[in-house]
Order: sequence, then structure tokens, then C-alpha cells
Amino acid sequence: MTEPHAPNAVRDVYIVDAVRTPVGKYGGALAGLRPDDLAAHVVRALVDRTPELDPGRIDDVYFGDANGAGEDNRNVARMAVLLSGLPVGVPGVTVNRLCGSGLEAVIQAARAVAHGDAEIAVAGGVESMSRAPYVLRKPDRAFPAGHQEMFSSTLGWRMVNPRMAPEWTVPLGEGAELIADKHGITREQQDVFALASHQKAARAWAAGAYDAEVVPVPGAEPARDETVRENSSLEALSRLKPAFRSEGGTVTAGNSSPLNDGAAALLLVSEEGLRATGREPLARVRASAVTGIEPQLFGLGPVEAVRRALERAGRSFGDLAVCELNEAFAAQALGCLAQWPDLDPTVVNPRGGAIAIGHPLGASGARLAGAVAHQLAAQGSGTGLAALCIGVGQGLAMVLER
Repeated sequence: MTEPHAPNAVRDVYIVDAVRTPVGKYGGALAGLRPDDLAAHVVRALVDRTPELDPGRIDDVYFGDANGAGEDNRNVARMAVLLSGLPVGVPGVTVNRLCGSGLEAVIQAARAVAHGDAEIAVAGGVESMSRAPYVLRKPDRAFPAGHQEMFSSTLGWRMVNPRMAPEWTVPLGEGAELIADKHGITREQQDVFALASHQKAARAWAAGAYDAEVVPVPGAEPARDETVRENSSLEALSRLKPAFRSEGGTVTAGNSSPLNDGAAALLLVSEEGLRATGREPLARVRASAVTGIEPQLFGLGPVEAVRRALERAGRSFGDLAVCELNEAFAAQALGCLAQWPDLDPTVVNPRGGAIAIGHPLGASGARLAGAVAHQLAAQGSGTGLAALCIGVGQGLAMVLER
């Protein structure tokens, strides 16, 4: 029996295309849409943009989803396959690395292609934070007479194991405050960073920079990211009260990412799969890395992950033409950047970041990878990086090149 690929051979993996929805605000334009419908929309849009591709040739669909407790229906990837009209023979798997879920899906799809388990794969992520359900723990005994506690599954810790160290389970915003304390990051520095995120995003939308990747959702406006505030100012940001510490706090709603809804998807292929698409790729996957850190300092998770990914790619910070770093909080992004002195700040989030665009948890990593791929294609060549911090103390990074 002849094997089609040599044992242990690692093949090139190409990103052919990447799409995403506009990012909706909490309770906003996309709140009426189920997460499985959002996921199906980007999968269908992605496939429709490559008419030469036979959808039946898609070997697997990987989707990130940080919640999964409600209309995501446990395996939202498979739901997206069925709802998008792909052949029922196309399988789907959902992965969860919290805020990094979308990028984790891309990494797992790339790994399958690289090792010959797939020729063509779709990877992406989705989150509807607006529609995240309330969840109720089953009682310890039948027929309880008293009231039961209900938990929101929108964001953060819930049903915490009492054996977990208390310092690990602080709210995410308090974790950002701890990073600000650790690195001496002031409120003004955070507000300046946040304002720049809005200004860059507004300029990018005005210049048509997102036209190649954003696919509006029929019947659900807006046509652009809903939380970008093009008229924001330092004065307005400075008036906001700290959200997590009443005394001496620096982290506010204005210098944090909002709660959001959205979805993103990418098409990844081998050389053989590339021929089946009839298209030129946007970029090639070069390397990835994941690392852990103390949970309360989750925001610094990308620091080591990025260093490892660049080392595996044989690249340095000076080689980067674009860096998409997820802005969960201005404090955590600034904390990471402070530890990368060789990184040119002008290549970081040149079209705005999550503080302006939004952070639909399971979708964000796929959005970042797609954004890097499209920017490298627009530039014609170069090396790009996508990275995220992850709640409960992890960091995830991927290096792309063209």
C-alpha cells in the first residue's frame, strides 16, 4: 500500500481567504441572530467567494466558541456546516481555548493540513455574548424547596471550584489592574492607547481597508463594526469612572474591550487544495505557540507565546510587517508591548484593535489571523503575527508570511 505522504512530512499550509461579520455591540444589531446562524453565515460566504471549490472537498470545519452553553448547541461547527448548506458529509469540530478559541481553530486546521490529515479545511470562530444564556446548577438533592442561584455565561468565572486559589479567580478587569500595578501603567497611558485604537479603526473603515474581508449579515445592520467611536476624545475617556476598583482604579469601560457578537472564517489548504480553489493565497502559515501564566496575570500571556512562535518561525520582532495583538484591556496590551522593546509600535494593530472593533470571544482569534493575512496580501510580502491573551492564564500566537 502506497502512502500519499511521506511519514512525518510537514507540508506548507496556505490561507486562501478570510471573512468576518461586522462586530456587533452587546444587545446591538447582531443580538437577534443565533450564534449558529452567525457561524453558518461566514462559512457560506467564505465558500461562495471561491466558486471553483467543490464544497464536498472540505475535509473538516474547525470553529472556536468560548461559551457553548446555549444556542451554540455544543458543537457549533457542525451546526454551521448543516445550516450553511454544505454537504452533510463535511464534518465539524468545536474547540474552546476561551478568548483564543478562534485562533486555536485556525492552528488545529493548519496542523491537520500540514500533516496530511486534510487538504482543505475551514477554520473560524463565533460568539454571541448578547445571547449567552443564564445557567442553573443542578441541585444536590431532588425537589429543593429554596431558591437556586443562576449564573450569567456572558463572561468570566462562574461556578468556581472552591479548591481554586482565590488570587487566581479575580475578575478579568482586576487582572488588568494588577498588570497596570506591575508595570506602572497609568490611566492616561491606557486612555491614550484606547483613543488610538478608535482613531485607527475609524480611519481604516473610511479608507475601505476592511472591504476585502467584512461580509455584512443580511437584514442586520450595521455594515461596519458597531463599537468604533470615531468621535471619541481623551476628555471623554477621562471622565469615565474606574470599573473594577473604586479607589485608585485605572481600568474603565473606555480603555477595555466591550462585550460583542460576531463570527469569522478562513479557508486553509495544502498545495493540492490550492489548485482546487483556483486562487492565489493570501499568506502561508509559518508557526504557532501556546504558553501558560498565572491566571490573574492572564493579560501577559502573549509575551512568551509570541517569543516562542517567532523563534519557531526563524523570525524576530524586526521582521514583522504587521502585528495584530488583541486588546482585551489597554493595560494588558501595554504590559505586553513593554516587554517587546524590539517591536516597532507602528506595525501593531494598524487598523485598530479590539477596544474599538470589539472582542466577540470565540471569534476574535480568527478575526486577527484573517486580518494579518489580508494585510500581508495587500502589502505583497512580509511576516505577520496574530496573538491573544486568554482568561485563566494562557497566551496564543501564530506567525504568517507572504
